[in-house]
Amino acid sequence: MQLPNVKKRDPQSHKGTYGHALIVGGSRGMTGAPALSGMSAVYAGAGLVTVAIPERCLETVAGFFPCYMTVPLADDGQGRLGDTAEMQLLVLSQKATSIGIGPGLTVNDSVKKSVDRLCSGFSGPMVIDADALNAISETGQFPLANGPRILTPHIGEFRRLLQRPELSADECRQRAQAFARQHHVVLVLKGHRTLVTDGESVFLNETGNPGMATGGSGDVLTGVITGLLAQGYSDWDAATLGVHVHGLAGDLACRRYGEISLSADRISAELAPALMALQ
Repeated sequence: MQLPNVKKRDPQSHKGTYGHALIVGGSRGMTGAPALSGMSAVYAGAGLVTVAIPERCLETVAGFFPCYMTVPLADDGQGRLGDTAEMQLLVLSQKATSIGIGPGLTVNDSVKKSVDRLCSGFSGPMVIDADALNAISETGQFPLANGPRILTPHIGEFRRLLQRPELSADECRQRAQAFARQHHVVLVLKGHRTLVTDGESVFLNETGNPGMATGGSGDVLTGVITGLLAQGYSDWDAATLGVHVHGLAGDLACRRYGEISLSADRISAELAPALMALQ
């Protein structure tokens, strides 16, 4: 299957032309995850990126990278989302072109409510990852979606979504297409040769390497796909192109650092040459 083209930029464009990506994530001890997603959304080409995190995590996340904005959310006193975060997120979503939710959140009742409220209240495209997926698994009910939704589970997260912990990786891959069709989502099942399906078409990615099996790699992917969505790519195009570019960036980083010392920040840093290679 042919990859979508990387869009060329209009000489008369400005930052507003390329959308506003909102990344929702983070908790005490898990601040790197939303930072990696925010950085990667910037590198993927979003015109503006805002990272929304629990208030006591704000300074830490803001200090990682100067090119995204940060917004504090209600805090439960332990560095996790608090009771009024869902309402704050609905207000923030009104200015967002795309949303990526989940990296580093840590599941609590406020996270469950926020995922459900954003899914039903935000009509734009949304990437659901990490603890946002785990929140759905714990409720046992997929939230009603009000727009395009991309789910990005690894095998373990997909087992939890299916409520079938005994399934092998191959059995999970066999169930991916039916799951996407049932829930009307684009599913990105991460792993060796990541599988992307919308319930009808199936894309098997051929980039990437074992060095990408490292903490934060999935957070980079969330940022890439959210950044592409902000620029107007369809959910299918953003998912397939994002997965390919993410893997290619990992391959470029691997050539410099090797598989053993590969880290997520090094993958994110190679997104620019990966995108340039496709133009």
